[in-house]
Amino acid sequence: MLNQSVSEKLKKVIVQHLDVAEDKVNDDAIFTDDLGADSLDSVDLLMAVNEAFGTHIPNEELPNIHTVGDMIAVVEKALENN
Repeated sequence: MLNQSVSEKLKKVIVQHLDVAEDKVNDDAIFTDDLGADSLDSVDLLMAVNEAFGTHIPNEELPNIHTVGDMIAVVEKALENN
């Protein structure tokens, strides 16, 4: 159930930091198109995710993260490498 808990926690962080409705945050939601995130929002969100999960995902990963599902995969990978 690691996947479920990572997903739920990450979605709460996204809702809080992007100030979007919880029902908009699903695995297929695109940060820019569906959630209205710009590049600064993405950097701030990544910092919040790193803090929430105790990980270090570098900013260089941002171009590879388009959807909430992408972010979940990156966080899970970072947690496995800790």
